[in-house]
Amino acid sequence: MSEISEADERAILDAIDKWLEKKVAPVAMKLEHDDEYPHELVEDMKDLGLFGALIDPEYGGLGLSALTYSRIVTRISAEWMSLTGVFNSHLMMAMVVQKFGTQKQKDFWLPRFASGEMRGCLGLTEPDAGTDLQGIRTTARRDGADYVVNGTKTWITNAIEGHVSALLVKTDPEAQPRHKGMSMLITPKIDPVTRVPLPGVQNGRKLEKLGYKGIDSGEFVFEDYRCDAELCLVGGEEGQGFLMATGGLEIGRINVAARSVGIARRALMESVKYAQVRKTMGKPIAQHQAIQLKLGEMGAKTRASELLVEDAAKAYDRGERVDMEAGMAKYFASETALEVATEAMRIHGAYGYSKEYPIERLFRDAPLMCIGEGTNEMQRIIIARQLVARNPV
Repeated sequence: MSEISEADERAILDAIDKWLEKKVAPVAMKLEHDDEYPHELVEDMKDLGLFGALIDPEYGGLGLSALTYSRIVTRISAEWMSLTGVFNSHLMMAMVVQKFGTQKQKDFWLPRFASGEMRGCLGLTEPDAGTDLQGIRTTARRDGADYVVNGTKTWITNAIEGHVSALLVKTDPEAQPRHKGMSMLITPKIDPVTRVPLPGVQNGRKLEKLGYKGIDSGEFVFEDYRCDAELCLVGGEEGQGFLMATGGLEIGRINVAARSVGIARRALMESVKYAQVRKTMGKPIAQHQAIQLKLGEMGAKTRASELLVEDAAKAYDRGERVDMEAGMAKYFASETALEVATEAMRIHGAYGYSKEYPIERLFRDAPLMCIGEGTNEMQRIIIARQLVARNPV
């Protein structure tokens, strides 16, 4: 991470705002309703450097702070939340390599990740293992200089359109405790140099979703897939995968919280505008106390969510442990996004239910924020445990 000036941050955010206005806003609603992958916008994001946003400049990335990154995510999410998933899942994978990889792995993978040439994801979830990561069944067996991988991953963003994954596997299925037998592998679907598809890995079905449209959420199936141990075993040591996965989730939870702020902010602003032009009983509904009570609570909770995200991002930038702070931000902001989107629909009435307006999309996108990167039930448990651990009697 590199320090950037306020002027540089402002320039970056201005560039994002112009792109959102000129390129994203005109097509987002159609792409989302058609559930069509935004190939052109992804190319734009490569040009903007978003796939290298958090990657160190020595590897071709922007090296942005988590705080600046969260502000970018919030802006994009206010226009079309789905886009943020493309580069966030990718950056979670990249951060695993940047934080834990060997020097050879960093030199090989990070420049390819920063440019967007190799886009990917963090492959954790399985059909029978989501929040309980220790319950995964995908295995990797050492065979000479290679690992041989077998198993299935599901609900993976970028699984279909992406090229590579940081894959959580069991290298010692009999280990006790279970997390001691888990490792992280970098597993490309295509050869990083020749771009030729590799054998042993294929995509399952594309998963249909209530919201979060336009972006591929899919499955990986590994059958005797082979990868070079020197390049694929992150850190060069088995048994460290659980630590790497949970470390990657910290920035992921800050991202989801920032997305939630974007959803809530857009729903709030749309409601404030609509309440001033929609009239009942001879006056704008913004003058009715019932609507004022809604707007007041929506505004306060949206701002509180934004501050929680900033708090977590600043702690992350200081190199501190942030599982509690990220959990608080993710939990509160996502619940706020769901509440504010729901109230926005009520304020808009039938127009909020119409596909001609963005409210119904925000309403459908918001529930994912309460589930993604660890359920909110789990966030509350993490928060409570950390409160006790950090304040012993």
